[in-house]
Amino acid sequence: MEIVDHTIINLIIFVLAIYVGYHVVWTVTPALHTPLMAVTNAISAIVIVGAMLAAALTETPFAKGMGVLAVALAAVNVFGGFLVTRRMLEMFKKKEKKVVTTESKQ
Repeated sequence: MEIVDHTIINLIIFVLAIYVGYHVVWTVTPALHTPLMAVTNAISAIVIVGAMLAAALTETPFAKGMGVLAVALAAVNVFGGFLVTRRMLEMFKKKEKKVVTTESKQ
């Protein structure tokens, strides 16, 4: 029996992850999108820590540069995600009704 190439196994896992992710995202009710996005942003902050560790443990200048780039991109992702979440939460706030007054003409 022949051993299956690791590339094929990784491709199968990738396709299955896309399929499962698609169905999980589309079955979430709209009321849960904001809390899930906030939690995802918090989890994504862990990527910054990993990128800093990876950048600190490298020895070549190219690897250090790539580590700094990874930290910058992860920070943009996290902060941008929190800004979008804040805007989404503002949509749920009740707006104050404007009082319309009629002025009598003289």
